[in-house]
Amino acid sequence: MTTGRKQVARTNARTVQKKAGRKADGPSRRPLADVPGPPRRVDTRAVAWLLAVLALTVAVYAPVAHHQFLSWDDPQYVTDNPYVRGGLSWASARWAFTTAYASNWHPLTWLSHMADVEWYGVAPGPAHLTNLALHMGTTAVLFVVLAQMTGAAGPSAVVAALFAVHPLHVESVAWVAERKDVLSTLLWSLTLWAYLGAVRRPSFARSLGVAAVFLLALLAKPMVLTLPFVLLLLDVWPLGRFTFAPEGKQGRGRARTAFALVREKTMLFALAGASAAATYVAQRRGGAVADIELLPFGTRVANAVVSYAAYLRQTIWPTGLAAFYPYARPISVPLVVGSGVALACATVIAAREARRRPYLLVGWLWYLGTLVPVIGLVHVGSQARADRYTYVPLIGIFVAVVWLARDVANSRPRWRPWLVSAAVVAIGACAVVARMQVMYWADSLSLWQHSAEVTATNEVAETGIGRALSEQSRNEDAIRHYR
Repeated sequence: MTTGRKQVARTNARTVQKKAGRKADGPSRRPLADVPGPPRRVDTRAVAWLLAVLALTVAVYAPVAHHQFLSWDDPQYVTDNPYVRGGLSWASARWAFTTAYASNWHPLTWLSHMADVEWYGVAPGPAHLTNLALHMGTTAVLFVVLAQMTGAAGPSAVVAALFAVHPLHVESVAWVAERKDVLSTLLWSLTLWAYLGAVRRPSFARSLGVAAVFLLALLAKPMVLTLPFVLLLLDVWPLGRFTFAPEGKQGRGRARTAFALVREKTMLFALAGASAAATYVAQRRGGAVADIELLPFGTRVANAVVSYAAYLRQTIWPTGLAAFYPYARPISVPLVVGSGVALACATVIAAREARRRPYLLVGWLWYLGTLVPVIGLVHVGSQARADRYTYVPLIGIFVAVVWLARDVANSRPRWRPWLVSAAVVAIGACAVVARMQVMYWADSLSLWQHSAEVTATNEVAETGIGRALSEQSRNEDAIRHYR
């Protein structure tokens, strides 16, 4: 009797092992030991951190409730747009999905502006508060997604706080015409959340849900087309579906896993490609894409290298922020070389630490990759760079730095109080500078005067000042700036 039970037990064990082996073949069914499941009960400390971050965000951005519409793009998007001013209707919805007006195809953004008018009228205060609400929603979802993926609520709260109050993100929140930024990023973060659910409990329906939310994000702003690339990075860390650790003779297995991870995102890559094509056509027709004769490819590459480094510098030391950065001609060769060397060194360090600290490479590639659509290789507009372009990319930098600090704190407990204090000081300093930056966006004159002060030979800023002064009947002052 005992012998029979042992044989049955061994048979059952072999059956379980075979099933586990079959499940491990595909990445979507690979068990995620490093990804904690949803908490069984609410973590009150995590909730308190999130509420504190949201309260700080409100404190920084509260003045936008009294801000005015700007002369820059706001007329195109709201005040002078007859379809938007008419509110929601079948005719306006049809226009939103068929127009390439303002050199963009983002129907969901148009519908959100129409909804504002439908509910509040053509009023700047409520429109600004809608932007703020979307920004706060993204902050909350980002915190929840990072906390669930990593099981580390504290570092996730720090990343969410830096995202919420960093001065480089003020442009996206305090400018009504940048509704596309805050709306698309909220949907982008919800796509990450949906992807986490699909990885934990794979099914076709959940995969379809991920694609549906991603499609909505693309309909708000095509810049989020890099999201499939971000999901591949998250597969490496923190989801642990692919590893750089040596596995002896199992190199082919890792290659098959990498290919399967890419293959499972085929639908997302197809949506991204279609969005990129539609956007290029819309911007080409609208005259927003610069001709190759005006900006040779070598010049574009040089500007891209300098912009990558400039964004990092302003992330660390956020001064000299402007609504418009003029295109430098010629670009300083030493600046290009120095920027390129700095970027190369950072890439080498992140790659060398990939096995021991994969979050460094993931965060760095997140930053580099998500900036590609707007870094200027296909040059759109006349600006050299723009603060709003960092809205999603800087999350990668925040993650890399915060998790490195967490590792240092764990390995050197005596440093923990100092690192926590440094995080609090950094968040506080960002909040103070961001609040100051918010005030520059109160009206067109304040915005362009500040931009002219912190940049050189800024024709766009001088023209903006002249227009604002003309509206105040200060014609002589306006002429001086026009000249």
